[in-house]
Amino acid sequence: MRLLRSTDLALRVLMRLAVAGESSPTTRDVATGMDVPYTHLAKVVAELRHMGLLAARRGRGGGLTLTERGRTASVGAVVRAFEGDGDVVDCEGPTPCPLNSACRLRGALRRAQEAFFASLDPITVADIVAEPTGALLLGISREPSASV
Repeated sequence: MRLLRSTDLALRVLMRLAVAGESSPTTRDVATGMDVPYTHLAKVVAELRHMGLLAARRGRGGGLTLTERGRTASVGAVVRAFEGDGDVVDCEGPTPCPLNSACRLRGALRRAQEAFFASLDPITVADIVAEPTGALLLGISREPSASV
């Protein structure tokens, strides 16, 4: 299974903000630091904000901050929210599978997908930035001028 780009970005944004400390980077700062298009990241940030996982302030002194809900969010819940609950394969697509009515593969894939999500459920955002990851994230997320 391969995660959608938006899912990957959402997890990376949450991790980045989890180690931000007192700083509040802007969406543009985070996009630049992650080397991703601003427009893509802005959509992900909007969804994370809608989910209550981060807060965004506009204007001077504004930026993004992780909420307490974001810090304790289940990685499984975040992945589910971005991936959706659709089937791994599209059996009903433009050319429906002729085995659809008697197929056992679809159910097996559904169970495997749910097992994948379930394995991520007990893991929180705080867990995935614990040492040694947090220190590494701090090192790569600093602005170039901040390391001088």
